[in-house]
Amino acid sequence: MPCFVPAPFTKIASALVSVMALSLAGCQPSPAESKDVTAQSWSCQTKSTPFSYSACQVSTTALASDRYALELFWQSPSNAQPLLTFDSLIDTLPDTQSLAFAMNAGMYNDRYAPIGYTIIEGEEIRALNLKEGGGNFHLLPNGVLWWDKSGNVQITESHALNEQLTIGQAQPWYATQSGPMLVIDGQIHPEFNPDSTSLKFRNGAGICRDGHITFVNSEEPVSFYDFAALFKDDLHCPNALFLDGGIASALYAPSIDKHDKKEMGVMVGLVEKKIVAFK
Repeated sequence: MPCFVPAPFTKIASALVSVMALSLAGCQPSPAESKDVTAQSWSCQTKSTPFSYSACQVSTTALASDRYALELFWQSPSNAQPLLTFDSLIDTLPDTQSLAFAMNAGMYNDRYAPIGYTIIEGEEIRALNLKEGGGNFHLLPNGVLWWDKSGNVQITESHALNEQLTIGQAQPWYATQSGPMLVIDGQIHPEFNPDSTSLKFRNGAGICRDGHITFVNSEEPVSFYDFAALFKDDLHCPNALFLDGGIASALYAPSIDKHDKKEMGVMVGLVEKKIVAFK
């Protein structure tokens, strides 16, 4: 026979079901919230002050995960020729990976080979360069952007890194050397002139206090001092390294509609592993 539930109990039960549904919904991230979590791992943006620039950053937490990896790229796996362009780099990635952003990663010679210390997947491509000379690379101190297998990224002055390598304290999985250093232990490079009129497009990288590694590409010519001051004062990066400048500055950041078509040597890029949906 049918079971009749008193009206007051029916209303109470209905209310309880509604509360439970709301509670369960609150435990599940909405599509917007899920997108925000990804955005917190890395992001790219454009700024107009103190000068026009584009910046991409990735959190150290993301690099410690299995989903993201910061990598250096130089030669094609098929023929060992320099990749040269972001498009060629993208073509070499497996279908399970995508390129979140990338930029040129240091100075190179007329054969697009790096002129400074370069390590790619543990293999030394170019030895640490401690020589004195002319040009930006030798505006000492210069430094090395490097990270180990666990994704722990550092920027270290070249002679200091040489000591660490000698005693086995540093074990780079990837490394790229360039110069000059922009910011050294919270101080702007001592040779930079605040009144300099030498203005060029510039790009570089900084290790910042908020737990991000930030890559910056100026969208207008700037002096070394102003470029370094951006990392020190605006981005709060105690250590930052100049990568290159002039016609060599290049950025790939589709999320902010940046895709330079220049040719370059070694490139640094954030690779994201695609999530495969199982049905």
